[in-house]
Amino acid sequence: MSKKSIILLSVVAAVAAIAIVGVTVFVGYTRGYDGESEQWVYVGSNASPDDVSRELKQRLGDTGAKADKIMRLSGKEAVNGAYLIEPGMSAIDIARKISRGAQTPIKLTFNNIRTLDQLASRVGERLELDSLQFMKACDEVLPGAGFTKPTYIAAFLPDTYEFYWTASPESVVKRLLDYRNRFWNDERRAKAKSLGLTPVQAATVASIAEEETNNAEERGVVARLYMNRLNRGMLLQADPTVKYAVGDFGLRRITGAHLAVASPYNTYKNSGLPPGPIRMPSARTLDALLKSKPHNYIYMCAKEDFSGLHNFASDFATHQKNAARYRKELDRRKIR
Repeated sequence: MSKKSIILLSVVAAVAAIAIVGVTVFVGYTRGYDGESEQWVYVGSNASPDDVSRELKQRLGDTGAKADKIMRLSGKEAVNGAYLIEPGMSAIDIARKISRGAQTPIKLTFNNIRTLDQLASRVGERLELDSLQFMKACDEVLPGAGFTKPTYIAAFLPDTYEFYWTASPESVVKRLLDYRNRFWNDERRAKAKSLGLTPVQAATVASIAEEETNNAEERGVVARLYMNRLNRGMLLQADPTVKYAVGDFGLRRITGAHLAVASPYNTYKNSGLPPGPIRMPSARTLDALLKSKPHNYIYMCAKEDFSGLHNFASDFATHQKNAARYRKELDRRKIR
């Protein structure tokens, strides 16, 4: 074989080898993430390249390591954000997504919220901001919108929202407030006004009704009952406000000691509505109040069957009989 032929064969072999290596590398970097489920990758605002590298490897294994290598070799940096990585995404696509800041919105869901601290904690669990930053943003935004600290909770409605993980505390508060304000349209405000209530006062009444019963069908009746007491100048004497005042929502039996607690939320001692809602009422409960039909009930007592429903009465004698049956059952079950 001639020297020229040998050189030619060597070149062909080298090209083939390079091609094989190239194909192998290409396949490796284009092969999809083979995890069984989607994964979130979080790049914090102060994350170093090494932090990003650890996050990618921990979340995505070998595919994450390759995505990190692609960014390092290309001189690109990961952008602060949260990124949803689905099975099948290649290292190249992952690197491109993270280096371009193509975040995936995060769902923020909250319900059964009683205090602003609980809401702040929930927001802090889902977004990059922390609970203290959220509370500070409330102090900066809500007073200008007409809210006081006791009524902050009325600025929000339970629901599912979408935010980018990196959303600023102020933007989160403003967006949640905007959603609440859109709920309170002219029609709902007019209905509240016809009951002699502002939206915040309506939220306060609805919050009491929501704490009184887990039965959604009863809440309108309960809310209207408290409106009847307000309109007659009676004390509300709402047990849930006492639970709020003592800080124990799990109380099953309200005692004289509880009723004597000095607190503006104790409606056994203070007339009118408490300073603000005792929980964040749902849109459904607010509408139940606004759409509630008039009735003459001013008394209510939990049913003795512990069904969660209530016996209602318009006179004290009937109420006493209802209450006696309930107390008897409490004693029988040894609930103190």
